[in-house]
Amino acid sequence: MTDGKERIGFIGLGIMGLPMARNLIRAGYSLTVNNRGPEPEQQLAAEGAQVARTAREVAEQSDIVITMLPDSPQVEEVVLGENGVVEGLASGGLYIDMSSIAPSTARKVAEALKAKGADSLDAPVSGGQVGAEGATLSIMVGGSEEGFARARPVFEAVGKNIVHIGGPGAGQVTKICNQIVVALTIQAVAEAMTLARKSGVDASRVREALLGGFAQSRILDLHGQRILDGNFKPGFRIHLHRKDLRLALEAGREQAVPLPATAGVAELMNSMIAQGMGDLDHSGLAALYGQLAGLD
Repeated sequence: MTDGKERIGFIGLGIMGLPMARNLIRAGYSLTVNNRGPEPEQQLAAEGAQVARTAREVAEQSDIVITMLPDSPQVEEVVLGENGVVEGLASGGLYIDMSSIAPSTARKVAEALKAKGADSLDAPVSGGQVGAEGATLSIMVGGSEEGFARARPVFEAVGKNIVHIGGPGAGQVTKICNQIVVALTIQAVAEAMTLARKSGVDASRVREALLGGFAQSRILDLHGQRILDGNFKPGFRIHLHRKDLRLALEAGREQAVPLPATAGVAELMNSMIAQGMGDLDHSGLAALYGQLAGLD
């Protein structure tokens, strides 16, 4: 430990992981990092981080290992694969996955770490790139009470709204529920703004009026403005949100829960990806609606 702080390993330095890792350095943590591409490693090395060649090396040099990866297969590879975290993390270590993955994968990883004598948490986040950069992420945590208490200071360096939900996998269930609500709300805002435009009504005034009534929401406020501006520079890309909805639909099938509205917006996102629009921000659903309505 450095000044009483545990040594942190961070694997996955993408649009979310890089600013999260940077905030841990700023909070005074000793950090060892690993990423498939060298550029973010070099950026953090210039700020004081150590660079490791493999996930196993990260784990060997860390008390707590965090991953922030695209999907379930990458988490399984990095944690359970050759030269993975499970091979390097000592008994008594803590593994935290902050990716958005299948709840079943989170439980599988937890069992593997438990057999090694290590604890684990699934702790996906919400708040996008802005939240990652500002250390204001919402963090939804599954795993043991003891692991959560140990990880809390680390979470506080990267987020604000931090909730322990329940046992292994509970954080991931919460995240896919979050993604359902976000996707369907963006869809509703996109439909409303498109109808206003097609009707020849000032969509900015429609948004202003709705923000003062029962329809108000953070998505109507922030993404509604993005839609008005036609600014779909990604904070959270369509193809990543579609991935999260796939996880939701898979969980729905496992639990025999019908999710017809989720399936509908997932198909719209599939259409956008097929048209080469998968790297737009998820508020870019409005661009597809504009096409369908003959506006764009």
